[in-house]
Amino acid sequence: MKALIALIATLTASVSLASDVEIVNVQAAQSGGIWQFDVTLRHADSGWEHYADGWEVLALNGTSLGMRVLAHPHVNEQPFTRSLGGIVIPDGTTEVIIRARDNVDGWTVETYTFNLP
Repeated sequence: MKALIALIATLTASVSLASDVEIVNVQAAQSGGIWQFDVTLRHADSGWEHYADGWEVLALNGTSLGMRVLAHPHVNEQPFTRSLGGIVIPDGTTEVIIRARDNVDGWTVETYTFNLP
């Protein structure tokens, strides 16, 4: 019984420590029809075993317009901002969706709708 209680406590602690990647801020600028996005993320990176590993710009219909892969953990740099340029946004588009992921839980449920300037 003690072992079961210890296991439940461990699992509960693990779940409470895990968190989705939070999209804190998004900025975008257009130059000659090409866009650059600067996305600020927050995540409880714990090292190579669990870290935010990417974010993506999507059209409202779900089409991927560009993805930034994050190649390493940012344990001591929270929140952090990374950029992605070279994104072509279809004419007439007024907003896009940003989503983020980590290397353990995958894509977060919460997304960020960004109104293009």
